[in-house]
Amino acid sequence: MGQLASRQSFRPGKDLLWPICYWATVAFIFAWAVWQRFKLPLDPIADPDTWGYLSPALRKLTGAEFGHSQGRNFLYPGFLYLVLRGFGDFRAIGVVQHLLGLAAGGLFLLTWRRLRVFVPDSLVNPSLHDAFGLAGTAIYLLASDTNRTETQLRPEGVCAFLISINLYFAVQFIRYSFLLHRPVGAVVCASATVLTTLLLASAKPSFWFAAIVVMVPVVAFFLRQNWWRQKIALGLAIAVTAALVLWPECILSRKDAESQTFLPTMLFVIHADLIRDQMAEDLKENAHLPYSREWLQRVYAALDSEIGKSQTNYPGHYPSLKFNPEYLWFDPSSITTQLRREFGSNVSALCDFYRFYYWRTWQRRPFRALQKVARQFSIYYYPDCPAYASMKIWPLMDVYERAATSLDSEDYRKIARSLPALTDFMQRTKSLAENAPAIKQQGLLRHVLADLAVSYLSLLLLALILSTIIFWKQARWRRLKWLAALVLFGSAYNAASCLEVAIVNSLEVHRYITVQMYSTLLTQFLAFWLILEFALDITQRRDTMARDLVAPS
Repeated sequence: MGQLASRQSFRPGKDLLWPICYWATVAFIFAWAVWQRFKLPLDPIADPDTWGYLSPALRKLTGAEFGHSQGRNFLYPGFLYLVLRGFGDFRAIGVVQHLLGLAAGGLFLLTWRRLRVFVPDSLVNPSLHDAFGLAGTAIYLLASDTNRTETQLRPEGVCAFLISINLYFAVQFIRYSFLLHRPVGAVVCASATVLTTLLLASAKPSFWFAAIVVMVPVVAFFLRQNWWRQKIALGLAIAVTAALVLWPECILSRKDAESQTFLPTMLFVIHADLIRDQMAEDLKENAHLPYSREWLQRVYAALDSEIGKSQTNYPGHYPSLKFNPEYLWFDPSSITTQLRREFGSNVSALCDFYRFYYWRTWQRRPFRALQKVARQFSIYYYPDCPAYASMKIWPLMDVYERAATSLDSEDYRKIARSLPALTDFMQRTKSLAENAPAIKQQGLLRHVLADLAVSYLSLLLLALILSTIIFWKQARWRRLKWLAALVLFGSAYNAASCLEVAIVNSLEVHRYITVQMYSTLLTQFLAFWLILEFALDITQRRDTMARDLVAPS
């Protein structure tokens, strides 16, 4: 127990040796992470969704107007434009995203060091605590999935950085506001928290529910007594930040028809089987609806037929849904195309129809809708957490081959004629599809990731149970209340993001999960720390009681 206690006498040799070892290890981890990233091809990897993110930047670079495309938020396209404008080479996108990924690793380490202040009388040796931070940083930076995400030509490539800086400022805000009671630091960090929250949720809308979780401490700040000037300053900062981030999106989205249809269409195709069954019930009961019976019969027959085709043509896709919503959405002859023809240019009426049957399905079939959400939600937690990918080989030739196919369209070729950088990028992608190397993930790291995936749910449940005990018996466990609160915060952050995806899409779309690796890893390490503190506390008290019993009276 003495070795794990945080209060130790000064030992010059040992106390000087650990900082040297610590920073040498930090340097080694980051050097390895840099080498691991920059030995790869630097060309970002395109996919069928890339056009929606890249086309606004390409149009602006060729003299046209920067605008919305395919319902995508302007932030990541704006980022691509700035990088391409500044460097004139698509490889710069890969370089910048890798650098942001390295920064996320640095913020993981920095955040972990800052967390120590929440347990000032920790029973865990400071060196051991630092070692946990090093381990988490190494796992994050060296995992193949992290590198793979950073190479994507989509917002996921920068999301880890946005998550890392968002959580860092959130932790700092909680520290300054509720622990140290420093008004100026609290306002600055709260403003930064709001800004990074809006940037993250705008760049990747699957984090809007997580944004609500992050805003809970900010709301608590406004509910506290006194600090009126700081509250006014923070309120003004939030208003300005929201205007800067959200107002341009409102302006740009007005010129993009797909911004109106994107979410309603997604809700319709993801819940297509439930909506089909609800239509069948409405037709059977001759329900009073704002749509004619004859027209609804035709739509029902088409929807039922297209769901059947998706099951036949794409067996095994989306096994939790038991049909392929992407087929329903993107196939040129499928249901969404047919409905667009039915409604013609009346986009608002089409969206109203999608929304009507989505909400009607929830009202009339809430149990089945909740089953769908629960089934999707469980993908993240059971049996293993898929945020950790322990794959052995990452075949770059395959991904660049798919990227070359995605870029082989008339839209890209038309712009490439007047943009040499795009021409070069397309040619390099085609070349990499033939000779890109396969990347192997180290065996030790694969085992660690597999263990983290297997243990995630059990560690989290145990930590949540202990947190309940800590808040129930605060007099006994007062020193751990902030650590328990942080575990709850991290758990809620991940759960909120998963819940949002479970409601509007499917967690079988792997990018919705891999983008959460940073927050998942940080939360799991917090849970382990809480469990260790709890166990050490019980052991220490038991030893103290045993000594008291044997001590002479």
